[in-house]
Amino acid sequence: MMSMQSARSIDIHAHAVLPGTMGSAGDFGPEIGSDGPDKPWFRVGEYRLDGVRYSGSAFMDVDLRLQSMQAAGIDFQVLSPNPLTYFHHIEPHLAIKYCRKHNDELAALVSQHPGRLAALASLPMQSPGAACNELERAVKELGMLGAYIGSELPLALDSEELDDFYATLCKLNVPLFIHPAPPGIDGPAGDKRLQRFELDIMLGFASQEALTIATLILGGVMVRHPTLDVCLSHGGGAIAVIAERLADATRRRPWSPDYLRQDGAFETLLSRFWLDNHVHDDGVLRLLEHYVGPGHILLGTNFSGWDQPGMVQADDPRTQQMADNARRLLRTSS
Repeated sequence: MMSMQSARSIDIHAHAVLPGTMGSAGDFGPEIGSDGPDKPWFRVGEYRLDGVRYSGSAFMDVDLRLQSMQAAGIDFQVLSPNPLTYFHHIEPHLAIKYCRKHNDELAALVSQHPGRLAALASLPMQSPGAACNELERAVKELGMLGAYIGSELPLALDSEELDDFYATLCKLNVPLFIHPAPPGIDGPAGDKRLQRFELDIMLGFASQEALTIATLILGGVMVRHPTLDVCLSHGGGAIAVIAERLADATRRRPWSPDYLRQDGAFETLLSRFWLDNHVHDDGVLRLLEHYVGPGHILLGTNFSGWDQPGMVQADDPRTQQMADNARRLLRTSS
């Protein structure tokens, strides 16, 4: 029987859209509909995504998901929230209500297929105390394997007000996954130049992911929480091409903290991060392996997204190593 322990390929970048969560965030929705046979839409607050079919797709239909996984060569998936519905910037009571409903629904879904699916928790990050409480509930009562949040919160990621949250992750011995969301959904509007050609996703995500890693290192989070494990989507965005510039700055610039001034200090903290391989380029992947090592790279497909890669070769030694890496990160190794 298939399980995470026996899986040869484990996909950690797979979003789910849950029918039971529709309308759980009050006026923010979410809401799904269609203006015609080929005109689906998805609404969050005043943001509307047109042309992406969730209903009747693997995003929402678990049987279609399992069939598509089989066809793609994916043995196991760890399901995560839809980035359009983080709700990190709405009123706390609405976010708390939504995240609780989301986690209950997602836990119920994966419990039907424990040999193929697991889950990560959605959290109300505008209220760190509530986020800690929901994380504990999701892990201890629902069996979720970690937390999944956006990269832009009301608080800076290195704020000391989030230290209890990071400490809770360490206490529970679970990882934190971070994936950006398009700006302006329920939070601040982004750079207008990124609103063309889907650059908010293509360039904006890469910037947010690199900014996240830099903030967690430069802001001292990785030092204050030495057992914290953080995984970033899309190979950490632009971090591979800017890592040496950041490292050089930490050795030279007056704002740099003492713990980063020694040669190799920045690179050592960078090597603690875990990154998925959703980068579309073997050269970039080799560069990521240079910084974090092949033991911190995971399979990530953005399953059912427009940029999902082709067939996963489960017999490829690199795929099997990424599955072993996922088991270590998710604390499921036998």
